[in-house]
Amino acid sequence: MAEEKKKPAPKKKEAKPEAAAAASAEKAASKPAEKAASRPAEEKSAKKAAPAAEAPVAEAPKPADAAVIPVAPTAAELLGEDAAAKKVIKAKHAKNISVGIANILATFNNTQVSITDVHGNLIGWSTAGRVGFKGSRKSTAYAAQQVAQDAARQAMAHGMKEVEVRVKGPGSGRESAIRALQAIGLEISAIKDVTPVPHNGCRPRKKRRV
Repeated sequence: MAEEKKKPAPKKKEAKPEAAAAASAEKAASKPAEKAASRPAEEKSAKKAAPAAEAPVAEAPKPADAAVIPVAPTAAELLGEDAAAKKVIKAKHAKNISVGIANILATFNNTQVSITDVHGNLIGWSTAGRVGFKGSRKSTAYAAQQVAQDAARQAMAHGMKEVEVRVKGPGSGRESAIRALQAIGLEISAIKDVTPVPHNGCRPRKKRRV
């Protein structure tokens, strides 16, 4: 009976080291598995974070893709661009006249602009034909703008800065010529209408036969 009681005692002692070894082996095996499992999770989280950081850059709208609303340029802007296209160069024998008179003759068929000094001596002049217009295009407002700019450049080459405008005739280039003079850089001190008006002094023409 004593031997039977002694035999089970060593078995219990042997079982304890085996269980401890098995537990340690399981722990050792579980640690790399946990590390391996944690690495892909970290990689996935890093990959998710990277696209999330890149997303705003990719989604940001490009300035080229943005819709651009066209705005029609004003007459002053168009005149300013034309005036800047040809720079005013000072003439070799400049007369150094800063104040003058701009005479605008606007008829139904043509527009003429002549700039003189205060005494009436001519400094610069231009017409629609000289600028390059022909036929019915000479009577347009755009032709009057080009004529006024051409004459103003000639006068400004001699030092012209301030101008008194005198307008004659009922043509369509009256206002556009004045605006062109102002847009190119001349200071307008006064505007006068010197269109001749008959007071029944002369005999009218005979009526046209049709």
